[in-house]
Amino acid sequence: MENKAIFMHGTNDMIWKEIPVPEIGEEDVLIKVEAVGICGSDMHYYQHGKIGGFIVDGDFILGHEAAGKVVEVGAKVKDLKVGDRVAMEPGVTCGKCEFCVTGKYNLCPDVEFFATPPYHGVFANYVKHPASKCFKLPEHVSSIEGALVEPLNVGLHAANQGNVKLGDTVVVFGTGCIGLCSLLASKAMGASQIIVVDILQNRLDKAKELGATHVINAKNEDVVAKVMELTNNLGAEVVIETAGSEITLKQTVDVLKPAGTIVSVGMTPKDSIEFNFMKLQSKEGTIKSVFRYRNLYPTGINAIASGSIKIADIVSHKFDFEKTKEAFDYVAENPGEVVKAVIVMQ
Repeated sequence: MENKAIFMHGTNDMIWKEIPVPEIGEEDVLIKVEAVGICGSDMHYYQHGKIGGFIVDGDFILGHEAAGKVVEVGAKVKDLKVGDRVAMEPGVTCGKCEFCVTGKYNLCPDVEFFATPPYHGVFANYVKHPASKCFKLPEHVSSIEGALVEPLNVGLHAANQGNVKLGDTVVVFGTGCIGLCSLLASKAMGASQIIVVDILQNRLDKAKELGATHVINAKNEDVVAKVMELTNNLGAEVVIETAGSEITLKQTVDVLKPAGTIVSVGMTPKDSIEFNFMKLQSKEGTIKSVFRYRNLYPTGINAIASGSIKIADIVSHKFDFEKTKEAFDYVAENPGEVVKAVIVMQ
């Protein structure tokens, strides 16, 4: 079997290499990769070479939103067989620390996460992965949908952190992939009014297609005034910030309903920013944060399989594996046009 992979080769450059097909252990499976989503973190590494303290050193394989077909199983693997299609949860945790044993494994300090230096990602024909981190896809769920379970889970985790429930009003700041996934998750959980805020009209149009009841273009409207108008001056029970903007994070408390919950998902460029905690306190509001997700792959897959969440609708562009560098360059050069790009491995 040929195993071709594409590596970052410095910023804004990629090269092809042939690499060995991985040898699997007793509890691993070998996956022929079929679809990989291009994530914002992939783009950040590609353009800047680092995210915070995670620095790309040498040639590096990107990609962590992935699904594919099992082509080999380890001796102790019981729940998967050759031919099964699976979504791969990209983080392999230690299983022994306090956070792992209490179910909050997304906080494991020793996680090995696809495409987070020094651990290579999945832009390759074949990868190995623990069977316990591979989740079987129903026949009618495509591999593209399987790859998008990963970002969907961030949106599901955000909605869970906010305790979105039937009849709630939710404000979502940001219409990137995670913002749209938070919209889809909130809609599936029964929110009756979902207000989405951004400055890119094409993405706001997509949010409207996906079920937003109202969209606000912050270039043209006063966001706080409009949200308050739409909520009879009460604000929203849940406010989800995915844009990673200092401005929008500050606005979350302004549009929050008393006793509501802010969920911080996006990461701002600066580590420290001003925030009106006194206003939050006077509203007896809650602020929670999101770091990836946990215990959600079966939920995400079932939601897609049932039709409750139509995750494929967020995809705006598809590229063949051979066009991976062109895909990254296109996404970099056309941020206002691309909603979600996926690499299809032919």
